[in-house]
Amino acid sequence: MQKLRSQAAPTAVGCTPQGPSGSREPHRVGSWLRDIILGGQDGLVNVLGIVLGATAAGADTRILVAAALAATFAESLSMGAVAYTSRLAERDHYLSELQRELREIRECPEEERQEVRDIYRAKGFDGPLLEAIVDRMTADEETWLHVMMAEELQLEPVDTRDVLRTAMTVTLASIVGSLVPLLPFFVLPSPSAVWLAVAISAATLFGVGAYKATSLVGD
Repeated sequence: MQKLRSQAAPTAVGCTPQGPSGSREPHRVGSWLRDIILGGQDGLVNVLGIVLGATAAGADTRILVAAALAATFAESLSMGAVAYTSRLAERDHYLSELQRELREIRECPEEERQEVRDIYRAKGFDGPLLEAIVDRMTADEETWLHVMMAEELQLEPVDTRDVLRTAMTVTLASIVGSLVPLLPFFVLPSPSAVWLAVAISAATLFGVGAYKATSLVGD
């Protein structure tokens, strides 16, 4: 935190109060599950399309499998890279907003106190209790900064380890998802394998969709 404070430039900022906006980052577990679903579904659908196209073109099973494995490799790397850069951008955005809020607290303390007051008034507090909460939350700069980030901007910190975890999770999930429509071709002849691949893929997508609808609602 001291490092972040030292990075805050003394550039003047506007002091116009801002109300709560945006939406919360997903909970860690919900984010982890979404990473798996994102990578898995993308890999599955991509390889299923290749399998169906190669089969329709009359490709030999060995060629089909080779093409699907090549696509799996390329797709997993691509998805992992996209997940990494996306999560890294979220981290950079958080740090940028953190420095901006710190400057506003130092240069426009009364306006920022009013924002804290508005936040907790919206939660149902008023009178002496509200003022006591405002005094408590703004007594320490670090606590004050945390309140503004979490309550006003509704942003949560993104650790570097989370960036790497997201990239690895999406990459591995993409590989696993890609294998779902491909596995039947290792044990069955092409005509039967195609139908089984479609059936397994459809069942997997339906099951994941149902689980997502029931487990991740509200995240």
